[in-house]
Amino acid sequence: MSMASTVCTDRVVGAILASWRYDISGIYPEMRKDYEQHLHDCDQCRARQKFHRGLDVTLVVLTSLSVFFSLFALAVLKHIKPLEHVAFNVLGLDTFDTYHMLVSAAIAGVCFSVMAFILVLTATPMPSYLGGIAAERARNLEKRLPAAIKSLRPR
Repeated sequence: MSMASTVCTDRVVGAILASWRYDISGIYPEMRKDYEQHLHDCDQCRARQKFHRGLDVTLVVLTSLSVFFSLFALAVLKHIKPLEHVAFNVLGLDTFDTYHMLVSAAIAGVCFSVMAFILVLTATPMPSYLGGIAAERARNLEKRLPAAIKSLRPR
């Protein structure tokens, strides 16, 4: 079933969840029960929540890659000499000015990418979402441990 073909089972709760971008991680556990039940029962809201978490993960990955590639560009500028040949002989530019222009652009890219990464992490529920996934996987792993190893674990 797609999001377009299903109808929300409770439009009031669905509208509240939609205004929060289907993120209930920031509310008290006592208040969360009804919303969790609605997400369990309503196919449309569950699909929209999955879509929004996928979008958040995509934004985090893209901004992380942006930071990585900006740092990579700085490293390339530091170690590549053919760029000087192209700038001086082909384009007729001063190598010193060209190098500083490219380094300034790469540093600006790093700064912009880091700011975008921080904005994505603060504007989305990704830290709590990923923490919840990690905690759930740790619980599942702990269930499969032998009793001898479980007894060694401090509580």
